[in-house]
Amino acid sequence: MTPRTLSRLKLLGIGAIAVAPVLGSYLLYWFWAPDSYTNYGELMQPRPAPTVTMQSHSGEAFTFSQLKGRWAFVMLDSAQCDPACEQKLWKIRQVRQAQGKESGRVERVFLLEDGQALTDQMRTDYAGTWFVRTNEAKLADAFPAPSSPRHHIYLVDPLGNVILRFPQDADPKRMIKDVARLLKYSRVG
Repeated sequence: MTPRTLSRLKLLGIGAIAVAPVLGSYLLYWFWAPDSYTNYGELMQPRPAPTVTMQSHSGEAFTFSQLKGRWAFVMLDSAQCDPACEQKLWKIRQVRQAQGKESGRVERVFLLEDGQALTDQMRTDYAGTWFVRTNEAKLADAFPAPSSPRHHIYLVDPLGNVILRFPQDADPKRMIKDVARLLKYSRVG
């Protein structure tokens, strides 16, 4: 081999080494689907939380824009909270508290879908939760679910988008990991 041919082969080798990671990433992106994901909750196409004005338990107007800058757990159910509903309230309270010093970055919102009265015991047990009365049909669009939005807990990001849906009977330990990861890597909220 001549020195000129050897130099060209070295140059082609360096070019191939530089192009290989880029080409490999495109091939993986388009032709490989992972078997599992690290998140527990189901990632959703971001959709804005409802912008309608609703009445909070204290009688004042509530909009999701009031929570800008904070993450929010959202659940929908009846004010006559059955045991499954109370379990969801307990989970979101515990998951928030488990975030330690970051817990101030997370709010809890309970959207009451009926005209029933909320018990004083419920307000006391879950103090700090926004209890918001609504009967808006738009909620089903903002909080989609395979069967009923009442079966799930949703996570709204600090920009006001519904981004995550936790499964029915969600595991609090796995929820804690998801939220901790989001709070760790998020520069917003």
